[in-house]
Amino acid sequence: MIDGYELPVHRSLTETILLGGVPRTPSILLWTIATALGFGLQQIWILPVAIVIHLVLVAMTRKDPCFFEVFIRALKTPKRLYP
Repeated sequence: MIDGYELPVHRSLTETILLGGVPRTPSILLWTIATALGFGLQQIWILPVAIVIHLVLVAMTRKDPCFFEVFIRALKTPKRLYP
């Protein structure tokens, strides 16, 4: 380390934003769909299903906080490598 070239970085700049223990985008997507089905179609059974899905997403996030970013990137990559 060279003296004078250290810069403190706040922890919030490096960690993912979590809503209820799940990254922000999957959480908003899950609960928007659950709310639309629950209130719009009056399907109350979706609430326990959404809670179970949310708990599964929380478990996946605890194991690897960057799971969803890696999963989306893996879906976008080509399935086959061309020579």
